[in-house]
Formats: sequence, structure tokens, C-alpha cells
Amino acid sequence: MQKRAARTRQALLEAAAEEFAERGYEGVSLQGVVWRAKTSMGSLTFHFRTKTVLAEEVRRLGRARFGSCLEDLAAADSLGELRGLIDSLARLAHDDPFVRAARRLDANRPEGEPPLAEAWLPGLRGLLDRACGAHRIRPGVSPEDAVDLLAYLAEGAMAALDTTRDPSWNPVGDPLWDIVLHGLAADRTGRTGPMWRGAEPT
Repeated sequence: MQKRAARTRQALLEAAAEEFAERGYEGVSLQGVVWRAKTSMGSLTFHFRTKTVLAEEVRRLGRARFGSCLEDLAAADSLGELRGLIDSLARLAHDDPFVRAARRLDANRPEGEPPLAEAWLPGLRGLLDRACGAHRIRPGVSPEDAVDLLAYLAEGAMAALDTTRDPSWNPVGDPLWDIVLHGLAADRTGRTGPMWRGAEPT
């Protein structure tokens, strides 16, 4: 019985994630979630008393998936990892219905709840702090300023990949990223001068 209840709960969450990702909070009805999950309204209200409770759980899972995406980069100190980080964020925002739903639900988050970006910004900050400590960042570049710039570009990459019709498009493959990383990277001595040419300074 417990396994059956767990399967039903998961089916409801997956259906709700797709619904919230497609329609936003206001556009979703519980009946639509039930139909999509192929279960009953009684099953839904047993697991999730209200649409708000359901949305909060979907949003929590979306945040958690962003966190899992960053685990492999936890110890990186390389500017070269920035492309991989932002590409991973963008593809997760495109491919994962829970992340898509969390992004859509972010506008309706409860008062006092941090924005969804706080699920991935610490990873970006940590990578830049470690790159700075390893003398990978050009002298005079503030890590906080770099975070602000890269956060803006990451949000743009996520939005662009989320709306593109071409799933093979590389959100961090255009020359803009060469310019950005060229401007951030220290030279091979770690002191001064332009360096970035698509490869990590050594």
C-alpha cells in the first residue's frame, strides 16, 4: 500500500510540474493535474491539501535539482568550468519539468522566500572565489561584479534555451562568452594582460 501511495504521489508531482511549467500558478487547476496524473481528486487532496501546497513542493524539488546540478563543480577553481556550469543550468532549465515549473512559479513565491536564483548563485560565487584565490581572475576584477555579470548572462542563457526550437543549440557557444571570459581571465603568470582564447590559463 505504501509503495502504491508513493507512486501516486510521484505521478501527481510529475503531472503538476508539467502543468505549472506550461500554465503558471494561476492557469493550473487541480482537476487538470488529476487528469494528467490519471488518478482521482481524492488521491490528490490526500497528498496535497491545496494547490499552494502542491506548488510549494514542486518548487522545492526544482530548487533541489539545481543544487544537485552544481555538486560536480563544488571543488572547481577553473574559469573554464564557467561554460560547463552555465550550460548545465540552461539545459536543466530546458529539460527538467520541475526546474521549468520552479522558474515559472518563482513570481508567485511566498513572501520572504528567496528567489530561485539563490539555488545556483552560491555555486557560481564559490567557483569565482576559488578562481580568484588561484589567481585565475584578472587583477582589478571584483568577484562580486563578475558574479553579477555572469548571473545576468546565465539567466539569459536559461531563458533563450527554454524558448528555442533547436535543442542542439549551445547557449554558451557564441563569441560573447569568449569576450566575457577573456575579460575575466588573468594571463599565464596570474598577474596581468589579456589571455582568454577559449582555453584555461595554466
